[in-house]
Amino acid sequence: METGAAVTGGVIGLLIALFIFAVIGGVIGAIARFVLPGRDDMSIGKTVLYGIGGSILGGLIGRVLGLQGGIMGWILAVGMAVALIWFFTRRKPKA
Repeated sequence: METGAAVTGGVIGLLIALFIFAVIGGVIGAIARFVLPGRDDMSIGKTVLYGIGGSILGGLIGRVLGLQGGIMGWILAVGMAVALIWFFTRRKPKA
C-alpha cells in the first residue's frame, strides 16, 4: 500500500482546487467592482475574497431557489459580491 503517493496526490489536488477558487473569485470580484460606480481602493486580495464570498452566497441562494449553475449562477455570484462590497465598504453607517 503506497499511502505517500495518495497523500501527495490529495495535497496537489487541494492546491489546484484552491488556485481555481482564487482565480474564479478574482474574476467575480473584478466584475463586481466594475459594476459598482466610483473609485475603489481595494487590494487584489480583498477583491478575490469578496468574489469567493459572493460565489458561496450566490451558490447557496441559487440552490434554495433551484437556480443552479449556468449563467444564473454567475449572475447570482456577481450580484452577491456586489452586495458584499457595497455593504462592507460603501454603505454609510448610522451614527
